Amino acid sequence: MRIFSRFIFLCNLCFVVFVVLRFIENANKKPGNAGAIIKLQPLENTLVILGYSAIIFNFIYHLALLIFLASRSANNLPKWIIWINFLFLVVQVYYFFFYE
Repeated sequence: MRIFSRFIFLCNLCFVVFVVLRFIENANKKPGNAGAIIKLQPLENTLVILGYSAIIFNFIYHLALLIFLASRSANNLPKWIIWINFLFLVVQVYYFFFYE
């Protein structure tokens, strides 16, 4: 569960990068120009894919965490990473379902 929580944390950081890249691209968008912010296109695509999928991974993580907490076997996880991942889940739900 420790590795999974760290993977979710990295996905959440990719979500932040994804949101920043989206705002930058929308602010600098010119008609007929599909230029990329990061010149290394595979890196940008990887960040966007992990950013989009972060909400799914985060939801699965919190379901598994509830199961482990119910069985009292998740006591070895740091509390800060649990709370940060939960806050990211709340922000992701707002961003994907209620923003715009």
